[in-house]
Amino acid sequence: MKNPKIYLDYAATTPLDGDVLKKMMPYLKDKYGNPSSIYKIGREASEAIDNARSEAAKFLGCKETEVIFTGSASESDNLAIRGLVKGLQKTKRTGEKIHIITTQIEHKAVLETCKDLEKEGIKVTYLPVGSDGIINLDDLEAEIIPETDLVSIMYANNEIGAVQPIKEIGKLIKKINKNKEHQIYFHIDAVQAANWLSCNVEELEVDLLTLSAHKIYGPKGVGVLYARENTPLSPLIVGGDQEWKLRAGTENVAGIVGMGEAIKQVKSQKSKVKSIEKLRDKLVADVLIRVEGSKLNGPKDSENKLPNIVNFSFKGVEGEAIVLSLDQEGIAVSTGSACTSQALTPSHVLIAMGLSDPEAHASLRISLGRHTTLQEINYFIKILIGTIERLRKISGR
Repeated sequence: MKNPKIYLDYAATTPLDGDVLKKMMPYLKDKYGNPSSIYKIGREASEAIDNARSEAAKFLGCKETEVIFTGSASESDNLAIRGLVKGLQKTKRTGEKIHIITTQIEHKAVLETCKDLEKEGIKVTYLPVGSDGIINLDDLEAEIIPETDLVSIMYANNEIGAVQPIKEIGKLIKKINKNKEHQIYFHIDAVQAANWLSCNVEELEVDLLTLSAHKIYGPKGVGVLYARENTPLSPLIVGGDQEWKLRAGTENVAGIVGMGEAIKQVKSQKSKVKSIEKLRDKLVADVLIRVEGSKLNGPKDSENKLPNIVNFSFKGVEGEAIVLSLDQEGIAVSTGSACTSQALTPSHVLIAMGLSDPEAHASLRISLGRHTTLQEINYFIKILIGTIERLRKISGR
């Protein structure tokens, strides 16, 4: 390949789809009205938001009034967790505690929110995971106490692609709620799952669900929070009546329109699951066979992982060095979550799975998308082999 530019970091973000951009353009130029205005161009903007909300509701299998547009998935996670805590605090009797259960491998948007709430006296339990990155249902059940109000668990992990047993968790919580004085609410971060897995909230039996536009070929700066009717959320941003009084501020009309169109197109993405799985399986097999000292991190069973994310550790090589070297060859990959790629600390996900610090520092995440080709995978493997060999010689390992 001449002067290749190969993008293999779709878990970090996805390129904006051309049809999505076309839908957005009128609202970036001519249809610039404020959706809260009652005159024509304001009404046009409001109707565009309603249409996007309708698409999101169809995708989630919920009511349109249960769809809240936000500025990002991180904001949606914060509104789900902190907003619920604020809402519950209004109804709790003096001295009543709030208890949250989450996992050790959540996105930082969830982990840092929970850690911040701990400073305010909220009790948080962080569930461990196995070497495959998946929680044990018995561990979850054992940690549920009378004070438990929220369980927040990532649907599919952004670093290793591990898929949690969300339906089983939903059923467990529903069963426990039948005999519990205070309801347990169930939140899932479905950002990485949306392209590949069902997000029907009734099937999953969730009360709160987070989505991101830029992970499904939509624009950056737009998120969705599904909040089941009568879930006691309090807003984090106040000042206006937008988004059912749960997210004040003039809506990002063009971004929301893009989100609606991107959600509409997710069905076509799911038709590519088998072809993406084949590319992933070839990538895994070739790397493990042809790169000495390579190790696959995460689930080995295809049923428990996303079709597009793989994570390796390469003995004796720093992941950051691999990323920078591949970048010089026109190949974009990462060491883990894009939100923590500047950090020098090892991946909290890999550490929670039992990897050592050196193994975690030697990790590389490759994530495929709808534009990935066999030619790109073959070229990547070829360059990766040479890169690992060269870096090991330099380090003397």
